[in-house]
Amino acid sequence: MSRFWKIALIVIAVLVVGGVAFRLLHKPEAANGGYGHHREGGQGQQASQGGSGQGQSGGNGQDNAPVPVTVESTVKQNVPVYLTALGTVTALNNVTVNPEIGGQLWTINFKEGQAVKKGDVIAQIDPRTYQAAYDQAVAKQKQDEASLATAISTLDRNQQLVGKGYVAALDMDTYRNNVAQLKATVIADEAAARSAKVSLDFTRIISPIDGVAGIRNVDPGNVVTTTTSIVTLTQIQPIYVIFSLPEQNLETVRDAFQNGANKLEVIALDRTDSHPLDTSGFLQVVDNQIDTTTGTFKLRAQFNNPDSKLWQGQFVNVQLRVQTVAGGLVIPSQAVQRGPDGDYVYKLQSDQTVAMQPVTVAGEVGDSHVMISKGLDDGDQVVTEGQFRLKPGSKVQALKPGQVPAAPAASDADKKKWKKQGGGRRGNGGGGGG
Repeated sequence: MSRFWKIALIVIAVLVVGGVAFRLLHKPEAANGGYGHHREGGQGQQASQGGSGQGQSGGNGQDNAPVPVTVESTVKQNVPVYLTALGTVTALNNVTVNPEIGGQLWTINFKEGQAVKKGDVIAQIDPRTYQAAYDQAVAKQKQDEASLATAISTLDRNQQLVGKGYVAALDMDTYRNNVAQLKATVIADEAAARSAKVSLDFTRIISPIDGVAGIRNVDPGNVVTTTTSIVTLTQIQPIYVIFSLPEQNLETVRDAFQNGANKLEVIALDRTDSHPLDTSGFLQVVDNQIDTTTGTFKLRAQFNNPDSKLWQGQFVNVQLRVQTVAGGLVIPSQAVQRGPDGDYVYKLQSDQTVAMQPVTVAGEVGDSHVMISKGLDDGDQVVTEGQFRLKPGSKVQALKPGQVPAAPAASDADKKKWKKQGGGRRGNGGGGGG
């Protein structure tokens, strides 16, 4: 075979292989209607427009369906108005117990963290040296009292003899001065004995208050002095809570404090506001100055603290009731939405549509409600659940309180679109496999 025919056969083989490859690569387009551009532009476009029309009609049908929402009516009730702040618990009395005298510490008579009563002996210092000093003072007093008795007796006898000339008048002055001197000595002895008795009593370290003992600072056997701290006692029943409020609340608090017979209610809550720790508090003191650095003023409340839930140094949330609004308008707090122009609610209309109603929130009522001062009337119904699907004028299906609106169902157009996308992927996958 000549060279010409060899080259010709090679070219023909290349063309055949290229054609087959081209056919295989473009087979999915043929399966999906890649051939026949006129048919795609006509019937295909018509089908597309028909599908679009169906989708629009399905969407309009879905938009016109009532949106299920939960609604609740406004309620009138007496609403306490509270001012809130962060407070610090402070002990009513906080005493660091130091010995009044020095000596070896014999015993510790309390347990750390234990409640002690006023007058309890909480520690004992070696009393022997002080007992001896007291005994000496008492003995000296008795000795001088005996000398005084002798001097008084001598003065009385000589007083009877001076008129008879047996005793000189000059000696009588000496006898009288001796009696006066011994009386003064006895008085000094009595004072010395009392002083020794006080020192002896100081060997018994007494609790000065009712409180809770902290961690002891010294162990038995150590020699203590008047500068040695034995323990710190904290009185927590009753107990104080100190907090601060902005200066713009000063007039409100002072007026309520004066008009409320100085018994404004104060509630202490934990840091998460989940539950109250003590509700027995009342405002005791309003400070006499405003802190120019922070623009706040201090207040102090007193709590009975019967269960010892308040502890010194603890941070608590404080609620100070300054007044009670009679007939306040209350709605669930979840009904209030925040918009660019302020707070608003969706108000249910008589035609079962909703309107966006601006409101003014006067304050919180408990954990789940708020008081509205402007924007609503008694008996108005507001949407509490399902607001995310609403817009002004939306038609709604009002559900009873406590019922949760159902999730929106998929429209027919969305279902068709999903099926079309799914079918297309399956068609492409099948073409690739072929």
